[in-house]
Amino acid sequence: MSDNDIPEIPNSPFRHEQTERDEAPQFVLPLVVHIEKDAPPARTDALETAARAVLVMLSDERSLGEGEWAETMRLWQDARIRKVVRRARGGEWRKASALPGITVTGQAAEVRVFPPVLLDGWPKELAKLQVSGTDLDDPQPPGPATADGAVLWMSPDLDMSAGKAMAQAGHGAQLAWWELSEVERKAWQAAGFPLSVRTPEAGRWRELTASGLPIVRDAGFTEIAPGSCTVVADHPALRRRAARP
Repeated sequence: MSDNDIPEIPNSPFRHEQTERDEAPQFVLPLVVHIEKDAPPARTDALETAARAVLVMLSDERSLGEGEWAETMRLWQDARIRKVVRRARGGEWRKASALPGITVTGQAAEVRVFPPVLLDGWPKELAKLQVSGTDLDDPQPPGPATADGAVLWMSPDLDMSAGKAMAQAGHGAQLAWWELSEVERKAWQAAGFPLSVRTPEAGRWRELTASGLPIVRDAGFTEIAPGSCTVVADHPALRRRAARP
């Protein structure tokens, strides 16, 4: 597949080419996943919870209008969209949970998302947390994707750590959010942001990347090459639009 087969969003914050977004102050959205040694969450549960946490942050009243996080959220979204996932356990998790943010729970996973911070301005309680160590597994294969929510399709061609994949799932959820109308956003929010994260077979992945649905192309800061297609954001409303002649 050539790059010309892949739909693009003009000046996307997820593209790797240099744009005016790179001239703006660079912020990062911190996400912290709770991982205890004796009870780590399943990988898919963690990915889905991270994606939902991003949506909860985007839709929170504190992130909108004149809310206390709104200006920082605007600055973050005006620059290159970056998310960093770190892990915490025990006292680290309790200290992180005391900072302003939102904790989102999945089946067993817990992810706390915080307002964006400057790249070099992390709170000390978060700065000392480890990025590595988020290698999670699925004890059982994930079941069928949700029928009434979004599906964030992860590339079958890329080997990513759980932390990297959680950030990419968050990117996919954010692209879907941006592409929806206000009415569609409110309906998704009211339903509790139902979504699934799944990895398709290679043939299905090729179909998805040529379908017209939003695609995340990673900037290549960590783990994978710049421009790699990592996620296709498949929401029922976007699917209907992509299917129109």
